[in-house]
Amino acid sequence: MNRLAIEPLTRAAFAPFGDVIELDGAAHMAINEGTTIRYHDLARIDVADEDGRALVNVFRGQPRALPFEVKMLERHPLGSQAFVPLGTRPYLVVVAPAGALDPAAIRAFVTRGWQGVNYAKGVWHHPLIALEDVSDFLVVDRGGAGQNLNEQNLPESLWLTEAALRAALR
Repeated sequence: MNRLAIEPLTRAAFAPFGDVIELDGAAHMAINEGTTIRYHDLARIDVADEDGRALVNVFRGQPRALPFEVKMLERHPLGSQAFVPLGTRPYLVVVAPAGALDPAAIRAFVTRGWQGVNYAKGVWHHPLIALEDVSDFLVVDRGGAGQNLNEQNLPESLWLTEAALRAALR
């Protein structure tokens, strides 16, 4: 079994794949007569190719059990795709750099639950991997004409395991 290490999600580690959406370290300012803090410009939403427009969706992810087999990745060549959890449960993120899919470059991250991710245009990623319970996510992605989804099977499956998850959460 080819096991995939799981890393804690940080801005630095995830930078080659897009943005981590979190409040820690974000630009912020008081608005609404000081009654609200605005955390500003948390992700680069990139959906304009081929007259695209931003879509705001809610995805309801069914929980996945570990060990979990990663056998395919997908990408969106015309736009970014942002996932912001509407709860606090950790979830897994599996990514590979944009371009030709290189299985040796696949990485896995575990969020702290409240962290979101914005996959940059063309970045390979696994569909949503919720853990523990049904989980809702606010998703901002691209709508419009053009082929904006490619899927590719891996030559050999990779496995996400409970032991790798426990190691990442230490």
